[in-house]
Amino acid sequence: MPDIRLFGIRHHGPGSARSLRAALADFAPDCLLIEGPPDADALIPLAAHEAMAPPVALLVYRPDRPRDCAFFPFAAFSPEWVAMRHGLAAGATIRFIDLPHAHQLADGFGTPPEDATAPIEAEPVADAAEEPAGALPAPAAIRRDPLGELAAAAGYPDGERWWDALVESRAGADGDVFAAIGEAMVALRDGADPDPEDGLREEAREAHMRTAIRKAAKEEFSRIAVICGAWHVPALARHDARGQATADTAILKGLPKTRVAAAWAPWSYERLATASGYRAGVLSPEWYDTLWHHEGRVAARWLARAAALLREEDLDASPASVIEAARLAEALAAFRGRSRPSLDDLDEATQATLCFADPGPMGLIRRKLVIGERLGATPPDSPGTPVEADFEAQCKRLRLKPGASAGDLVLDLRKETDLSRSHFLNRLALIGVPWGTRREARGRGTFKEAWFLAWQPDWVVELVAASAEGGTVAEAAASRVKTRARGAQRVADLSGLIGTLLDADLPEATAQVTRALDDRAAVSADVFDLMEALPALAELARYGSVRSSDTEPVLAVVRGLVPRAAAGLVAACQSLDDDAARSAKAHLVAVSGAVALLEDLSLKATWREALRALADQDHVHGRVVGRAVRLLFDDRAIDAEEAGTRLRLALSRASGAGPAAAWIEGFLEESGTVLIHGQGLLGVVDDWLSGLDETLFTELLPLVRRTFATLAPAERRAIGETLARGGGPSAGSAEGPEGFDAARAAAVLPILRLLLAPATATGNAAGDAA
Repeated sequence: MPDIRLFGIRHHGPGSARSLRAALADFAPDCLLIEGPPDADALIPLAAHEAMAPPVALLVYRPDRPRDCAFFPFAAFSPEWVAMRHGLAAGATIRFIDLPHAHQLADGFGTPPEDATAPIEAEPVADAAEEPAGALPAPAAIRRDPLGELAAAAGYPDGERWWDALVESRAGADGDVFAAIGEAMVALRDGADPDPEDGLREEAREAHMRTAIRKAAKEEFSRIAVICGAWHVPALARHDARGQATADTAILKGLPKTRVAAAWAPWSYERLATASGYRAGVLSPEWYDTLWHHEGRVAARWLARAAALLREEDLDASPASVIEAARLAEALAAFRGRSRPSLDDLDEATQATLCFADPGPMGLIRRKLVIGERLGATPPDSPGTPVEADFEAQCKRLRLKPGASAGDLVLDLRKETDLSRSHFLNRLALIGVPWGTRREARGRGTFKEAWFLAWQPDWVVELVAASAEGGTVAEAAASRVKTRARGAQRVADLSGLIGTLLDADLPEATAQVTRALDDRAAVSADVFDLMEALPALAELARYGSVRSSDTEPVLAVVRGLVPRAAAGLVAACQSLDDDAARSAKAHLVAVSGAVALLEDLSLKATWREALRALADQDHVHGRVVGRAVRLLFDDRAIDAEEAGTRLRLALSRASGAGPAAAWIEGFLEESGTVLIHGQGLLGVVDDWLSGLDETLFTELLPLVRRTFATLAPAERRAIGETLARGGGPSAGSAEGPEGFDAARAAAVLPILRLLLAPATATGNAAGDAA
């Protein structure tokens, strides 16, 4: 019988990895069985490839449904990675022994036998190889976090700090730690109650691992090392117990199966961190990297990097301060009974001596040196993830090159290739790869679209992660937006999503989000939310056809939103304070502009009636009522005489100074250009002011001056020049503030004939002009 030894490790732990490296060197196994997906056994040799640079991840997925997948990240300090590299260098046989994902991702896996035909959704990004020992889905609270239980018993705030103090920051590396961890897990498992939610999955996993150990024991191996999460050690130790093989066979019999594929993918420390939401993550990947590579001088190395980082940002970090920080960290470690400084000690020392308690520099250090920005790489010829493959194919088809120097790209949306490029860049932005940034296109025509392209290498991680949401860039983008739509609380948020979907040409997702928006709007009592959604939708309904997108569903939504907003407008504008009135006025202007874009007379009439009802209100904030009157006047729903009458009534003595000031601001705010070039507005104001008696004029002058003070100096000057001319503007004039001077117009006609004459008649035109 071969010598079989179990090594219970904590995933992504440099202390575990160091102890494991020493133990494997001493044991010299000829077979390594590692907790991981057997579906990826063929990819293990690539771990030794010179182009492979951790952090990397194994991805196992269903080709028919790429969203059903699992990621298995590895850092240089992950014990499984160390075991693979050791085995490859020693020429040992290496196998993954966890339950294959051909079973775990199959429909019906994890349900009781009588319900085996009922499909279940496999959880993406979930499996043993990516979890710290004891943090996997558990049959009990202890199963979910055994390290937390041990930490609490030892007086530590959480499992990671306990593990860091006793294992990661422990000086030396010997194998005794595995025996101690195994004993602790035996005690914890004895106190754990079964969990019906995930018990079947865990039983099957451990049964398969025991079966793999027995299979290897029957082969010609003399020393077999089993590397697994510490929680599993007591269960796997029973691999040779009486009757265990029969029990395991019964557990594994009849499991559903599906076809899966596997690939190596680049990963990043940011995604390896707990802060990213990765539930098997560690708090400080970059710190663990420093522990792994610089064990003997980790404090000095880390503080030197912190000082260099501060100097790069033009912050003081003298050698004397670094020395003082090192001394303080050593003192704190000794005070707390540690053989060398931990991350907490270095953090406090750096804060006190290098950052002088300033949180800004400390935030930079924690981001760069605690979490880290390291990005992994995989060999060029290694199998890629589905979204990566689609991305490369699309780039080739559209003649776009990632990694090329940054530059501008102007697209003509009337051309099929350029339109496809636009769709592609918009889809990438939806999955967190903003390769292109939209810019305003020069020249005429809405068919032009300008982009600035700048590729960043770390976006390959986003492409890999997107494989959890679809097999192509388009599928992943649609899935990402659907997820955002499910979490949207406001109609306006959904309207913004529709715009992005139309730009990305994702019709199926657009239809779903449009239905969700319509359903949400039907029950929404927030009129301003409906109004905020309208401008973007109206613009899409009017101009979306330039992108060859079907905008009829969007127009249908707009036809439903306008009457709802109009019906609740007056009630929504009651009892507004100054800030709310300013916001309401902005919504009025935006919706009026949106309705004007549409070629629907019934919608325009509905909104016009809502504005008229609002303009007739006596107890609504003056800024809102004043703007409603102004919008009616601009739309020619009321004439200059009625606008002037409403202006005089609003600014009469009975109104009071506050409401009068608000009304005139709402009526004239941001109207410099209209006062100069508009037809009749300046005349309305001028006639009103000219008709005031001296006393009332003196009282209202400060209000008018305050309103005109919001205009740009050049606009005020132009208005003054217009008023200074003889006759001034007339409220009923349709020719503009300056009127029409036929004699002056006739003087330029010869020059116009010269400029506009055909080329063959240039000589005659010139002669006539002379």
